[in-house]
Amino acid sequence: MTGKENRRETEPAYADMEPHIGSEQGGKRPVVVLQNNIGNRHSPTLIVATVTTRTEKKKNQPTHVLVDSNPAFEEPSMILLEQIFTIDKSRIERFMGYASKAEMLRIDMALLVSLALNVLSGNRSE
Repeated sequence: MTGKENRRETEPAYADMEPHIGSEQGGKRPVVVLQNNIGNRHSPTLIVATVTTRTEKKKNQPTHVLVDSNPAFEEPSMILLEQIFTIDKSRIERFMGYASKAEMLRIDMALLVSLALNVLSGNRSE
């Protein structure tokens, strides 16, 4: 597993997400690592969000982040922050590059919405 132990958070990768059930994103597909760097170093697993190339669907959903100019992705893609998984590092086939600072900020904001983390108000939505 050389090269998979010390990955950076918000790093795009290509993973095998099978088997999947129901509405889960499956197949061999891009993912974005969400887990912090300490967890990436010490854990045999990674926390990831799946990515789709179907960018026309639900563009304004607050848990979706459009990535249309990152060379790590072969075509415009949508990061689905409502599709968060913990996967074994062995599911990762290759790492593809890095998210930009602007993309990282948009990912963080969508994660706050997805996980109902109202860090400024201290309140959780229902």
